[in-house]
Amino acid sequence: MSSESFNWHEFLGRWQEEWVPRAGEDEDDGQTVVPPGRPGADEAAIAAAEERLGRRLPPSYREFLAVSDGWHVDQTAGVYQLGGAADINWFQDPYDMAPLYEENLGDNPRREDVLLAGMWQRALRLETDSDMSYALLDPGDSDQDSEWALYVYKGWSGELPDRYPSFRAYMEAMYRGFHSDRVERADFVNATTRAQDAHVEEARLLALRGRYEEALPLLEEALSFGRPQSAVLLNQLRHLLAPRSSRDYGNLAADPRYLPEILPVQAMTPARGEWRLGGDDHWLGMMTARGAARKTAEAVLSTMRDGTHRYAPPGPWGRAVAEARESARWGATDAAWRVLRDALPLWEAPGPLLIAPIGLLADPVLGPLITPERGREILATPRAGERGPAPEPVPDLDPPGLAWLTEPAANRQPLDGYRCVWVEGIDPSRLPALIGEEGAELSAPADPRKASWRAPKPHEREGVELWEDRAVVAVGRTAEAWAFAFDGHCHHHLNKLFLSPAAAASSSGRAVVVWRDARRSSPGDHPAAFHLSVAEQGEELYAFTVRGTEIQRSGAIPQALDPARLFRPEDTELDCELRMLEALYTELGLSLPRFALTQGTLRTFTTRSWTRAPRAGEGFAYISFMRHRP
Repeated sequence: MSSESFNWHEFLGRWQEEWVPRAGEDEDDGQTVVPPGRPGADEAAIAAAEERLGRRLPPSYREFLAVSDGWHVDQTAGVYQLGGAADINWFQDPYDMAPLYEENLGDNPRREDVLLAGMWQRALRLETDSDMSYALLDPGDSDQDSEWALYVYKGWSGELPDRYPSFRAYMEAMYRGFHSDRVERADFVNATTRAQDAHVEEARLLALRGRYEEALPLLEEALSFGRPQSAVLLNQLRHLLAPRSSRDYGNLAADPRYLPEILPVQAMTPARGEWRLGGDDHWLGMMTARGAARKTAEAVLSTMRDGTHRYAPPGPWGRAVAEARESARWGATDAAWRVLRDALPLWEAPGPLLIAPIGLLADPVLGPLITPERGREILATPRAGERGPAPEPVPDLDPPGLAWLTEPAANRQPLDGYRCVWVEGIDPSRLPALIGEEGAELSAPADPRKASWRAPKPHEREGVELWEDRAVVAVGRTAEAWAFAFDGHCHHHLNKLFLSPAAAASSSGRAVVVWRDARRSSPGDHPAAFHLSVAEQGEELYAFTVRGTEIQRSGAIPQALDPARLFRPEDTELDCELRMLEALYTELGLSLPRFALTQGTLRTFTTRSWTRAPRAGEGFAYISFMRHRP
């Protein structure tokens, strides 16, 4: 960092002029009311210090000494006073820190770790008053401008030292800390605070105009000075850039203007069971301390936990949210996002401290739609009455058809077994009555993967036989108006007890069942099976099951779906499966929404058994695996 253009007289003079104690400190308590600087050292004194030390001091520290020969840093806990040219000396590692750091370097240490381990024996000690803390300039850690890195080690903390690339960087950070420590003083108003507050307001307007990239550095700098409102505005931008992260919005969660948007977002972490600081009571206590009514916080947390919360803002934006939710709740997430995207300019801020529709993130149906790319699109869209260019729309996320079922998922493996029932032209809410177990009802929106994993096994359910294979299925509607019930985590295998639900599902129209057998654990196992059955008006029209080179078939199978044509012995299982799925899309118009099934939420229900009761002379085996967490 070059200090050629840095004016130490101006910087330190401004700091001197702004000097006041922290809020609550005794203004008559000696040094806290005395300006922090001292007269500068002359060149002879600086040169004498360099001769004594045997090294030329780094540029920014030299220039500082010429303006002020020492400084009262006044950290809350840490370094209090920096000495002058006559006070500084080599640290010489009096506490044998170097061996402790060297023994942890390992065989292939990072450069920064090697520098830190050697710093203790090379460093120049600057502080003369501290709370078991040291300000150490390291000549072995220098840059192209001959600046030395400065390390602050707080001996009582047990933490690694804080590193600053130069003395100037350290002093600038201390100046920002000086401001942050005094932000609670109502009379702490000066040119710097006014300039930073102006930056906050400028950033707010830039963000509403879609120019969030320009707003970010303004808010980050204002936050480093501790300016009010900077954190809550910055957190909104950061939250939408990383929608799965957690952010704190402080007292905004209790303000009646913002509570409907913010309190559910704050409840997301405890609702997921990720709140580690004392559980629900601690979170509720924190919200109450910030001004929220405990009953209100409890009610919001309850709806977030059971999936019944609804983001329901007023006005045209609220109507668009309701329309988008209706599409997304059946899996049409791309269509839902397009509705939201078109309506974003209509979003209105309930007050000046909200600059984006953060409440979307807490909606169990719409929240999962907000990917980082879509979060950036929200931030780049002018809203709340402000004007600006619209951003380039992000691409849709759902591919057509079914081929995606063979593609690697988040775990880099294709789905290991899946089965689905499609029914043409009916409302998805009718599926539980057609193929659900007795009393089956649609659940609240849930992660289909977790719903399947958490479902009780046959031996855990009263009245369920061990041979039964009841599936927890996610429910939705395809772009081609087929209602579907999908089990994407089926670890069962097709066997002689299999009973296709196609006929039961087809009482109101055509129904299709596909079952892709779970892949076997080793190459020597039997090949996985693929089943298709099609029914209409309660009667099966045709069906087949392919297992390796063996094909079982019934009915008049259309040529386009002929398994002998699609499952060729010379091809791999995966190639044959892909060819079959493409044919189902082309011939029958079958598809599934990838995003909703792999990253979103859908309503679920439990089906009737996909296997029938064993007949006389037939047997079955049931194996249950228990996973114990350490």
